[in-house]
Amino acid sequence: MKTIHVCVGSACHLKGAYQVVNRLQKIVEEKKLEDYFIIKAAFCLGNCTNAVSVKVDEGAVVSLTEKEVEAFLEKLL
Repeated sequence: MKTIHVCVGSACHLKGAYQVVNRLQKIVEEKKLEDYFIIKAAFCLGNCTNAVSVKVDEGAVVSLTEKEVEAFLEKLL
């Protein structure tokens, strides 16, 4: 099981962090991927200039938009 941490700090919040979280949760539920992913909010992943920041487990911090969420999840499967 992979844990996806989505930054909800100030910069990420302003650039759509909650939309990214909601989209992640919706796709995970629709595709019945609850056994594969846990979605968690995080505070400042240190990549504010490239917000919305997302980290999978202890991997690298990446930038993600709401439109990129589905492709992002597919790569992780």
